[in-house]
Formats: sequence, C-alpha cells, structure tokens
Amino acid sequence: MSCAIEFEHISKSYTPEEVVLRDINLSIEDGQFVVLLGSSGCGKTTLLKMVNKLLDFDTGYLRIHGKKLSDWNIEALRRSIGYAIQQVGLFPHFRVWENISYVLKLQGVGKDERKMRALELVDLVGLKAEHLDRYPRQLSGGQRQRVGVARALAADPSIILMDEPFGAVDEQTRSQLQDQLKRIHRQFGQTILFVTHDIHEAFRLADRIVLIHEGTILQDGSPVDLVFHPRDEAVSTFLGKRGFSALLDQMVMDKLYTRLQAGTLDVDLLVSQLKGDTPSAF
Repeated sequence: MSCAIEFEHISKSYTPEEVVLRDINLSIEDGQFVVLLGSSGCGKTTLLKMVNKLLDFDTGYLRIHGKKLSDWNIEALRRSIGYAIQQVGLFPHFRVWENISYVLKLQGVGKDERKMRALELVDLVGLKAEHLDRYPRQLSGGQRQRVGVARALAADPSIILMDEPFGAVDEQTRSQLQDQLKRIHRQFGQTILFVTHDIHEAFRLADRIVLIHEGTILQDGSPVDLVFHPRDEAVSTFLGKRGFSALLDQMVMDKLYTRLQAGTLDVDLLVSQLKGDTPSAF
C-alpha cells in the first residue's frame, strides 16, 4: 500500500522559546482513518494545516502521494484535498448547493453537473434535497456541519483533512455525524486525517491514533495498542480510565450492533442481562 502523506523530521517554531512541533516522523497509508489526538495546544492542528500548506514548517520534508510539498502547485493541491473545520466556513451568500460544489466550480465543472453532485452528497450526509436552495443562515448547526462534510467530499478527493469538525454541535448530532463519517469512509475509502482532543471520538472513528503531547508523538497505533500496550507512563496518564472506557464502549457496541443486524441477538435476553436478572453472556 502506498503512502498518502509522509512527514519526515518536521519541526516548527514561532520563537526559540515557542516550539510547536519537534522532529515529527509519520507515514499515513492510502485509505487509513488516522486521528491526531491530544490536548489543546499540543501541535496537532499545526501538523494538519501543513498538509495543504496553510502553515509552513521550518525543517524536514512533507510528501503528498510521494511528491514533495514544495513541488506541488498550491491551488492544485488544495483543490485535490477535502477540508472540513469546526467553524464550517460556508459562504453566507451562497446557497447550500453552491457551497457544496464551490471547488467544482473552480475546476470548471458546469452548473447542471454541480447541482447533480450536490444532490448526491446531501443524501450521503443525511440532508434532504429541499436543503439545496437554502442559505447557511437557514440551517441548524448540525445541518451546516453536514454541508461542510459534503463540500469536503465534492471533488472526490483522495485525502480529507478534518479539524475538530463536530466540536460545536450537540452530543446527539455529533454521534450521528460520526456514524455517517464512518459509513462514508467504509464506502469510499479516502485517506482521512482527523484532529480531536476528545478520546471517545478518537476511539470511535480511528483505524489508527497518533497521540501528540507538547509537539512530539507519544505513541502511534491502534486504540487497543494505546490502551493495553502504552509506550510509557505519559500515554497511560493521558488516556487513563477514559481510554479504557472508550475502547470498551466501542468494542461492545460494535459487537452488539453486528449481532443485532445479523438477527442473532435476543434483545429481551440482553435487557434482562443488563438489569442483572440473568447471568451475562458477554
């Protein structure tokens, strides 16, 4: 499998005293869902923004699909990468379909084709066709986030960058958006680099988690690796019971939902077990 994104000895400082990233080495393969996890100010958003040249690095090399970042045309690069952020950044004077298909317009795609693509995508992210002619101010926060995800997918990018995209919505909407994103990733297989400080969100979404602290990578691995095989005390301290709880919740929920879909789960028995009326089979 080839690499979609490669960071090689990447460092970034704003001043000699303010070091943001220290010698970052990280390779992300095509089709992986990688979450950059860490507390606020640890450097994860800085690392993400380097991929589409929103921020520069001081030393090292960054390659996109094997090509050095310095060799890319910046406009071509940004149009080839989907980008979704917490603030969404929709154009207030554009209707939903115009916001979704804006990158396609820049690529010279005709109006009818752009409208058709927007129609496909609103359904994919859980919106209705009637939303296409609305303006962002006529949407709820969760609906705007869905439009933001649809826009990131519009040009069928091979890489999608997501910076705390669901952080400003309520818990129920956030859960729905996470489920939709997981389904989209399974269906289309883009490489997703996702930033969050939320352990449960990271464990729910990621194939692989990169735990960052004070500009360095503490550990890089699967959720199981980080919880059961922490590299050092710093990893254990950061994850703690929250990491174990998040991993257990996700593993149990996935198992139960798979059985429910297959018709092999006796719901009445499960409820009885959860109430403690009968011995648990889990």
